Amino acid sequence: MDARARFVLLAAALVLGAATASGSHSAPAVCEGFPQTPGQIGGIHYRRSPLRHNVVFAGLAGTRFTLEGLVLSTSCKPVEGARIDFWQTDSNGHYDDTGTRLRSHQFTDPHGRYHLETILPGAYPGRTRHLHVKVRAPDQPTLTTELYFPGALHNDRDPYFDKRLLVHLAGVHRKLVAHFDFVLRIR
Repeated sequence: MDARARFVLLAAALVLGAATASGSHSAPAVCEGFPQTPGQIGGIHYRRSPLRHNVVFAGLAGTRFTLEGLVLSTSCKPVEGARIDFWQTDSNGHYDDTGTRLRSHQFTDPHGRYHLETILPGAYPGRTRHLHVKVRAPDQPTLTTELYFPGALHNDRDPYFDKRLLVHLAGVHRKLVAHFDFVLRIR
């Protein structure tokens, strides 16, 4: 990531961190007036992903961050046991097409929580930086979507960019933390 992009992301994180540091973590605001997380294109999905919460490995270049949040129903109830698949590019905008680097899946805990230790994905021609995600509650349809980053250089030129899918960045204890709550329609 170039110095300008890092500065923009960290500045946004500090502003958002200051605004949310004193906020309450009780009822998620996402359920108010935003009933369901929008779906998006899937890109190439790799079925064989390891069960893990950390995709960072020795020698991996890039800005590390933690992605965390909840999986909720449209009635704002936590969804336990939802499977979440993540896949992304490295910091140079390249996917691992042969192995399982920067790919994982996990299951939400009884409170609907998830967290992922990763790096900021790199952009590539025609696309801004983004994370691919599939979320599936037990016995429910799969939500396929992407998450985006505020202030990323090519957000305004990416044909798939959707501001409703922006993560909320914050600086917490000198670490970069992104937050996003997925809201699913449960049948």
